[in-house]
Amino acid sequence: MENYPRTELNIENAAAFLGISAQRMQELMERRVLVPNWNGYQHLFRFEHKALHIDIGSVLVQRDKGFSLILGFPKIKRAMLLGPAIKHNFGDIAKVAVEEKMNGYNVRVISEDEKLVAITRSGHVCPYSSEKANDLLDHSFFTENPQLVVYGEMAGPDNPYVPKEIYGIESLEFFVFDIRHKDTGLPLPLYERRSLAEKYGFRQVRLFGEFDIQEAPDMITNIIREIGRIGHEGVVIKDPKMVLQPMKYTASQSNCSDLRHAMKVYNESGRDFIFSRIVREGFQSVEWNESEEEFKKRCLQLGESILRPMKESIIKVRDGDRVAEEFTIRVKDRATISRFEEYMRRLGMDIMFSEPKIVGNEYLVHITKVNKSTSDKTLAMWEGQLWS
Repeated sequence: MENYPRTELNIENAAAFLGISAQRMQELMERRVLVPNWNGYQHLFRFEHKALHIDIGSVLVQRDKGFSLILGFPKIKRAMLLGPAIKHNFGDIAKVAVEEKMNGYNVRVISEDEKLVAITRSGHVCPYSSEKANDLLDHSFFTENPQLVVYGEMAGPDNPYVPKEIYGIESLEFFVFDIRHKDTGLPLPLYERRSLAEKYGFRQVRLFGEFDIQEAPDMITNIIREIGRIGHEGVVIKDPKMVLQPMKYTASQSNCSDLRHAMKVYNESGRDFIFSRIVREGFQSVEWNESEEEFKKRCLQLGESILRPMKESIIKVRDGDRVAEEFTIRVKDRATISRFEEYMRRLGMDIMFSEPKIVGNEYLVHITKVNKSTSDKTLAMWEGQLWS
């Protein structure tokens, strides 16, 4: 394990930057509202709780030249009924833009010491994502636009968080969906952001088009039907000027895919996660005015998504196995493997890494993550314990 010098937060300067008293700043540190990242990133302090109107996962960066604030990506609310939601939320503008909501994990990318750093939604610096960002993104963007933060989705099969093979990606790619200013978090207008990302050769989420408010519900419904057929997730509906808050809408197939994963590890998955996806199915069925045959098909798909993976997990434990998830990563720097393993263990994960295999100019590693809670709960049932 590498040794790194400990970095202390300059309480008085940090307090002045955030516009609070030094005493209040000290309290935030003592209550672990603000905590340093690990290893070489101890000068990046993540918000583990919301405070000062700053969301969880935001990061305060301390440098010799001063401070900057990398705000978390704002939570996008979900439309249950497209027509009423578009009218209610975008009624003051003539058109909305529709981009694809990709199924991966989102990170914010900044430049630190001439290297790109990928920050997860929770505010951690992920070694694997950082290596990928350094490989996939043009570094000149960050030197020429030092006050901007790139927000994007990491998607593809070599994905330790949401492995998906639905996009025709060989390993892992980064798709830009937002660019925002440091400190304020203000976003660039949609077309300005797309133009800037294109200038630097960044891959971007798909833009389906811009639609009049009146026609948008029908047009987006057609897009969602097509997205569902090919197994993609959904869309994000936006004000092109990025003044009004965007909203998201997902396909039924994506809801069921989420449920299949959640029910495999039923004791780790929150009940709210499962319940909200079932509710979405009910609203979409009604808004789409489904026939009885279409509704029964939805019911079968939903029910199988819930019960089949749970049944498979119960059988696995009965037969003496543990419930686990399998995924792969590919890296160019072998040291990233040990850094990523340390990172995952610090997050409290029970994981096993295979010996790396050389594939081309990269190292391929198979990773097994044991889902201890579901495994232990299921075994307890087989041993005769009661559900409480």
